[in-house]
Amino acid sequence: MKAWIFLVLGVLLILVGGLWTLQGLGIVGGSVMSGVTLWAIIGPVVLIIGLVIAFLGIRQRRDPRG
Repeated sequence: MKAWIFLVLGVLLILVGGLWTLQGLGIVGGSVMSGVTLWAIIGPVVLIIGLVIAFLGIRQRRDPRG
């Protein structure tokens, strides 16, 4: 069960980080975050954290001990 939580949380962070990056770069408009450099920096950081958490979830699911 814990592995699924990590996996879902990781995927959500990946999606949010990607959206924030695109908004920060001005590719996705219609938000106060659009074109703001801060979100172009925060977005990839959140995306990488999401990748790590999702990887941990996948790894726990494949672990025969857990």
